[in-house]
Amino acid sequence: MNTNNTPTPIPYSPAVEEPQADEAETIAELRETLLGMSKTMAEHTGHGLRSVHAKSFGLLRGTLEVLGGLPPTLAQGLFATPKAYDVIARFSTPPAEQLDDRVSLPRGVSLKVLGVDGERLPGSEGDSTQDFLMVDGPVFNAPDAKHFLRSLKLLASTTDKAEGGKRIMSVLLRGAEKVLEAVGGESPTLVSMGGHAQTHPLGETFFTQVPLRFGDYVAKLSLVPVSPALAALKDKPLEDALADDPDGLRGAVNGFFAGNDGAEWELRAQLNTDLEKMPIEDASVEWPEEQSPYVAVARLRIGRQPGWNEERSRAIDDGLAFNPWHGLAAHRPLGGVMRARKAVYPDSAAFRGKVNGCPMHEPASAQQVVPG
Repeated sequence: MNTNNTPTPIPYSPAVEEPQADEAETIAELRETLLGMSKTMAEHTGHGLRSVHAKSFGLLRGTLEVLGGLPPTLAQGLFATPKAYDVIARFSTPPAEQLDDRVSLPRGVSLKVLGVDGERLPGSEGDSTQDFLMVDGPVFNAPDAKHFLRSLKLLASTTDKAEGGKRIMSVLLRGAEKVLEAVGGESPTLVSMGGHAQTHPLGETFFTQVPLRFGDYVAKLSLVPVSPALAALKDKPLEDALADDPDGLRGAVNGFFAGNDGAEWELRAQLNTDLEKMPIEDASVEWPEEQSPYVAVARLRIGRQPGWNEERSRAIDDGLAFNPWHGLAAHRPLGGVMRARKAVYPDSAAFRGKVNGCPMHEPASAQQVVPG
């Protein structure tokens, strides 16, 4: 992408954040609700699962190559110097339960970049990882932590209940979402509840949805498929593959990496250039690309390998935690949703580690997690 027309970004300062007066109470309720969902699933399955994004469908090892020749506004933090890093990538769906893939939900990807040097965020001192968490939609399904709590309480009441009913509801929601899209609209709420199109997950573009510090500036990130084999998967239907397979997304990822030599994505940054049009505290607002386009800062390359298997699940699903607060001070998470994640994610990880007898750890190398 052309970087010559990159607009003048807003400088980062702590003043870009405006915590709500009752934020501590909201976060305490979020912690209780999310941990309650994990406890429910542990009681029913005998295994510790994530409070969110419990089911993985792709567990991969790759390389993130920071691009050279970036302008000063983009050569920030992790992206300041051209360099290649090992990466662990985990593709997943959002609920606390490992639902049948025929309940069609949003898809997420978490990247753990390894061997990263620099000043660390509080709580990650001594580590050398940088985590980025993304979902395949440009906005979060709630403006702030308080509204997220309301929707989460509804999800908590249905956790590990009526999976057959959720499949039926997913069909109805997909139909409603198609009607909206036919007239030029879409509903993040319908998509998040089961109305996501049954398409190939590797053809999706992923977004951080919420902002983070980008060195001297503020940005959101996206991960965009660019290699021909990946680009061909955009909007590719998976209804037939999912018809009789509750784990059809894993099959789709395994099939792709068995049949292709590899895949390539661009990691892009969208700099904040207007705090009114591109708010920090309202995660439901899409930052306009005509105001500030996403610009490539790195390439993610993943070669031929198993896309998902039980061995990798034990190593990555049970052994690792992905948290945007694992990382550099230069990429400090921003906004109320990110502040809530700082408080609640460690509890979920600690609970999983206790139940499974496998404490979470931050790896020093990809070889420790995915040999070969």
